[in-house]
Amino acid sequence: MTGRRTGRALLAGALLLTLLAAGCGVRPSRVITGRSAVSGPSVGTGLYLLAQGELVLVLRPAKADASPANAVALLAAGPDDNERGQGLTTEVPVELGPVKVGAGADRSAGLIALTTGAAQPLSANAADQIICTVADAAAQVGLADDFAPVTIVGPDGARPPRPCPIK
Repeated sequence: MTGRRTGRALLAGALLLTLLAAGCGVRPSRVITGRSAVSGPSVGTGLYLLAQGELVLVLRPAKADASPANAVALLAAGPDDNERGQGLTTEVPVELGPVKVGAGADRSAGLIALTTGAAQPLSANAADQIICTVADAAAQVGLADDFAPVTIVGPDGARPPRPCPIK
């Protein structure tokens, strides 16, 4: 008799488990397909803006020369209306002034971003925005390797070379 009770208990447990699983509200569906992944090179200028204090890459359509100096000028101009609508901001000051970007003493030394504005009072986020934007643009035009370290130099001194903190 013990074997029958065990069998009935197992059968009742399996039935209860089946009823519970069927009542969870998940219904079977067909396979949902998306569109194919984008392929090929991206066209535009990569800017690093801030989303709730975190760096994010935004691709702006290329309207002019994709040089690092032009990319920093776009960055200093701030987010466009669409980007502001998405909550993106910048800490790069408008008064940063024109920026000249060149290679260091040797290619492994990274890049130097010369600015007419002060380099030292830049916030950590502003410095990272400039560093990532310069490194990305320099790599696109073949001036440096991907995400080479960047030294920001101003009339008040230089910040130490730093690579972009995100890749």
